[in-house]
Amino acid sequence: MIALVLAGVLFTLIAIDVPIAVALGMAATITIFAFTDLPSLVVAQKLFTSIDRFSLMAIPFFVLAGSFLSEGGTAKRIINFSHAMVGHLPGGLTMTAIMACAIFAAVSGSSPATVAAIGSIMIPAIRQAGYSDTFSIGSVTTAGSLGILIPPSIVLIVYGVTVNVSIGDLFLAGIFPGIMLAIMLMFLTYILAKKEGFKKTKPASIKERLKALFDSFWALMLVVIIIGGIYSGIFTPTEAAAVSAVYAFIVSKFIYRDIKWKDVPKVILSAAATSAMILFIIANAMLFAYFLTIQQIPQQLIQIVATLHISKYVFLAILNLLLIIFGFFMEPSSIIMVTAPLTFPIAMQLGINPIQLGIIYTVNMEVGMMTPPVGLNLFVASGITGKSIQYVARACLPWFITYLIGLLVITYVPAVSTAIFKIL
Repeated sequence: MIALVLAGVLFTLIAIDVPIAVALGMAATITIFAFTDLPSLVVAQKLFTSIDRFSLMAIPFFVLAGSFLSEGGTAKRIINFSHAMVGHLPGGLTMTAIMACAIFAAVSGSSPATVAAIGSIMIPAIRQAGYSDTFSIGSVTTAGSLGILIPPSIVLIVYGVTVNVSIGDLFLAGIFPGIMLAIMLMFLTYILAKKEGFKKTKPASIKERLKALFDSFWALMLVVIIIGGIYSGIFTPTEAAAVSAVYAFIVSKFIYRDIKWKDVPKVILSAAATSAMILFIIANAMLFAYFLTIQQIPQQLIQIVATLHISKYVFLAILNLLLIIFGFFMEPSSIIMVTAPLTFPIAMQLGINPIQLGIIYTVNMEVGMMTPPVGLNLFVASGITGKSIQYVARACLPWFITYLIGLLVITYVPAVSTAIFKIL
């Protein structure tokens, strides 16, 4: 009964276009007052204490690092490096864009930022080379979603905080799936380009490739610093975020000299606004999760699932379907904060690896980034190209289907997410 009221209030608020963060907080507050004797002070305490976590400090720092790198010419250097590596292949410009998105994702941690930074340069270039909009718009819009899987990833941090799983392990687990999805997207591009009659061109020389690598070296080193620093024990994921922000500032201001002192306040304010939005969602979602916990709703769901005797494979199929549907209407952090407290205990009961579950969640969030009506990547690509959301969504379709195939592989082949731990 209580669960139904909670769900009814939440979806009613969402249906009347109340922002998701406010809807979460209001639904929890209304049901707390209606069904418990807890004092009103509890609501205020939970809102503040829910974001009083050391690990959450990583979010504003990673956002700031991505903002510094997005503001300057880092994207162009990464594109030049990618073109030197794969630009000679059939569909080379499109493959360059996909590879550049994967690399920029590893330094920004944001899908919309990746689409904006790479797309603003590559979409016009791909069009001018005679490729269709399917190649130019679809490839960049979908490849940009890698920004929330390849570490550093804000979505992985939110998942780790929500279910109390190691953020460092989640970062490491995201590497292989991210590379696999990028390769799948590039392979599809190769096939489509061959079919369209695009030929190979002369590959870049060793000297040109080394020059491109040297030019992008300082940006690429950010990935090494984050992952290497965490797993060598030099610093925690949160400390790595702070280091990445300082490093990104130094690289953008003093090495690449892409930003001026007058640009710094604007970059910091932009990062602060994004961070505040994410943390506000987290605070309200934690209040929502608190009410679920005190009413033992997750435990009741576990008992229901146990009586149904469904296998973990059926559970994962249902979970993917639900997350894709939620992705039509909600942004990633909100989906995780609402659903993870409910699904995580069931997954653990069925013997699903919590790290693999986090990667499954994140890939589903990537899919949501390119599905209307609220897919953020679609809005960014629409703004860059001047095309409608519907047009951009249609252009993404071949790569979108590839993403779904990748999601199935990641869901039912746990080794894709966990094999790296055996290697290390």
